[in-house]
Amino acid sequence: MSLPAILSAAARTSDGLSFEIPTPWLQGRTSYGGLSSTLALQAAQRLVPDLPPLRTAQVSFVGPLAGEVTAKATLLRRGRTAAFVRADVISEAGLGLAATFVFTHDRSSHIDHVDLPAPVALPEQPTPTVLSAGVPSFIGNFDVIEVSGAPNEWMRWVRLKDRQGLDAMTEIVAVGDALPPAALRLAKTFGPLSSMTWLINLLTSEPKTRDGWWLMRSTTEYARNGCSSQGMAIWNADGVPIASGMQSVALFM
Repeated sequence: MSLPAILSAAARTSDGLSFEIPTPWLQGRTSYGGLSSTLALQAAQRLVPDLPPLRTAQVSFVGPLAGEVTAKATLLRRGRTAAFVRADVISEAGLGLAATFVFTHDRSSHIDHVDLPAPVALPEQPTPTVLSAGVPSFIGNFDVIEVSGAPNEWMRWVRLKDRQGLDAMTEIVAVGDALPPAALRLAKTFGPLSSMTWLINLLTSEPKTRDGWWLMRSTTEYARNGCSSQGMAIWNADGVPIASGMQSVALFM
């Protein structure tokens, strides 16, 4: 079941939206983080239909989400330039995800500084990588091209196989968590891991790319005592920076 199909099948409830998370979108026993974050974003966008563009998402992965879930949103504050919306995704097991979204229009400013160059260019003839067995099932919803990087870095070109009708912000949130934690590059043995928090800042109010391809990079800045902190960035197919962020990951290995 594709992401557009999941979103179009949403049912309104008395206090939110009901979704079904199918097995091909799972990562272990829980939903892929980009999908559950997208469900929260849908609840926020439908609560206040005339919101400005999304600029920041702060996500906490509280517990497992699978099967039928409900996404609920609350408008925290709407000021002259920005709107803050909280959204939770809940399953029978309880709260699984808590997010705060910030929506705001571009503003004029004399400060104009960009220092986030794309590390590689999109191949002239992009050919998806055939991934080895054992990858999480949700990866089947994406085309990916592996890119070589530093020992503490993971890079891929990523695109949704089915993105028909998705708005640009939804697409970015949906692909934004598709990389494995970069700390896996440093692992000598493998075991469970779990994302705890995710922050993503949109660097443009109108993200777009060619043929659906986004370059994604995660870099481990600290991994010790079972915790990893990584910086993250996304560029479009022309090398324009689209998003930056960070993530905290629990390592059980």
